[in-house]
Formats: sequence, structure tokens, C-alpha cells
Amino acid sequence: MQAEAIAFERFDNLRDDDCEQRIREAKAVLGKRAVILAHHYQRADVYKHADLTGDSLQLSRLAAGTDADYLVFCGVHFMAEVADILSKPEQVAILPDLSAGCSMADMASRFKVERAWHELSEVVDPDESVTPVTYINSAADLKAFCGEHGGIVCTSSNAVKILQWSFSRREKVLFFPDQHLGRWSGHQLGIPMDEMAVWDFDEPMGGLTPEQIKKARILLWKGHCSVHQMFQPQHILRFRNQHPDGKVISHPECSFEVCKNSDYVGSTDYIIRTIREAEAGTRWLVGTELNLVSRIAEEFKPQGKIVQFMASTICMCSTMARIDPQHLAWALENLVAGKVVNQIKVPADDAVLAKQALQRMLEVSR
Repeated sequence: MQAEAIAFERFDNLRDDDCEQRIREAKAVLGKRAVILAHHYQRADVYKHADLTGDSLQLSRLAAGTDADYLVFCGVHFMAEVADILSKPEQVAILPDLSAGCSMADMASRFKVERAWHELSEVVDPDESVTPVTYINSAADLKAFCGEHGGIVCTSSNAVKILQWSFSRREKVLFFPDQHLGRWSGHQLGIPMDEMAVWDFDEPMGGLTPEQIKKARILLWKGHCSVHQMFQPQHILRFRNQHPDGKVISHPECSFEVCKNSDYVGSTDYIIRTIREAEAGTRWLVGTELNLVSRIAEEFKPQGKIVQFMASTICMCSTMARIDPQHLAWALENLVAGKVVNQIKVPADDAVLAKQALQRMLEVSR
């Protein structure tokens, strides 16, 4: 599309109510040519406009299966990259606000991972003995690295299954960028804590000795989610003292101590399903992002279920929240006018290799 785009300044000061009406009108004009995908953590005033919703694994599959010309992704940057990689060549992935990133994803870069791979080669032959596994919360070039080196992508829904696949091929795993998901998933497989070593990417050799590297079955990248690290064991203890019959459910991006003290641990979709299937009148403490917890608290209130947010402070995915009604209206109205803004296009070489790693994941997760 060659025409000049409509400037965002025309939308920046629009009232939310006006944006809502314009979003609905633009969607009506675009029809099936555009599909809006939204992650469960997305803010409510954007989430309600989504055609397709889900966690990272669900959205990966949905992005690969839609026939729309335009995939408008209301999530964060790496999610729109996945949509571009898995969609058809003629489809266009759009991120309404390019500043919607992920601090966890930023903790691992291609340069740092390649340096770690090189340093590992001083102790082991990584291409023979180490499977690189990247959490889907990572940049496309890291997925490409995994594709190139016989590795794979995982989500919080399938991390245990992905680790089993990885160990069936090589004796060790380099897991990045979230140490907590890697540690909990390894624990679920019965791997002792002293065989899961943290790789500090700011230190030579990850801050580990050759003996520690040789002993480790999982090398855990020193990364984390800024939202999920806010949850603490004392939050659970306080809840149990106040509500002995209550249940605790947490996302595996939480610390090991929080997961260990929870009754249930799983992905955002798992959390929703578990509470939905629970008996009426039950009470839940939930350790994951605030927008999701608030949404399901309202959804299950008619069933007498009380759903509480775990932390005592407000804790939401602030970068995902940058996609607001103003940016969504702007992106859609540009499409109505025949213009594409904020297209996410992964370089061809990275896309080919990243798709290999993603397709491995989708095949293992069937």
C-alpha cells in the first residue's frame, strides 16, 4: 500500500467511547478481511473487540489457521512475530503499538545466546549434547537460533512435554529466557534442583564452573517475568490463614517457592479451565496478570466463586497495556483507508528457521 497513512495524532486524544464506536465501525467495513487476536492479559477495553483470544499456544495455532488478509495482534511484539512466521506469505501481521514489548523477552538476545553457546563449547559439544529451548516469549531470531541448532519453542502450556522431547534427543537443555518456567517444568520431570543451574549471561561461562555445566541437565537462563516475580509465598500463607478451604493457582512463571506452595500450577488457559470446572462457591487465590484475574473474577461471580488476585499491589503487563483503544482504532481505520501501519515482518532467513522450531513445538503439542 503506497498511500500515506493516517497520522496517529488524530486518535491520540480521542475519548475511549469514541474509539469503541470507531473500532466497531471499522470492523464492520473490514469484515473477514481482518481478524483481531488478543492475549488473555490484554486490557479489557481492547480484549472485548477480539475475534480470537487465548494464551500463547492457542494464539500460535489460531494465527496459523486464519484466512484473514490482516492479523491485528493485540498482544506484544513477539506474538505478532509468531503470527507473521506461521501465517501465509500474503497475510499481514500488525501490532497496533510497536512499543508493546516484553521485558522478559528482552533479557535474552541473539548475541548473548550465541556467546553462551560458544562458551559451552569449551566444556561440551553443544550441538551434540544440548537442546536449545526458547520460551515463546522471545524474539524471532532466538526462535531461529533454536531452529538452526535442532531446538524447539515452548509455551507455559506445553513446557514439560517439550522438555521430554528435548531430552529424548540430547542429554542437556539450554532453556531461555525464563528461568522459573524452566525450573518448575524440570521439577515436574523429577530433575533434582542441583542438576538445574542458572546461567548468568552477564558472567563469563554463565558464572558456572566446568563441573557445574557437566552436572547440569538444564541450564536456566537468568531471566524472569516482571509481573510474576511480584507474587510471594507470604501472599499464599496469608490467604490460607484467612481462608483454610480456599485454593491457590499460579502461573509457572512465578518463583519455584510460589509454585510449590500452590495447589495448582499451569498456563493462563489452564487457570481459566480449572476455575471454570471447579465447584460453585469455591474461593481462589490466583497468581497471574491482573487483567486476566479481574476478567475471570467477573465471569465466575454468578457461580458464587470468589477469585482473588495474589499480590497486594497492582501488577499488570504494562507493555501489553500500551495497545489501547486509540491505537486499535488507528490501525483499523488505516486498513479501511487502504493503508497498513505497524506491519511486523520477520526477515526471511530468520522466519524459515524460526518456523522450523515452532512447527516442532506444534507437532509435539498435538
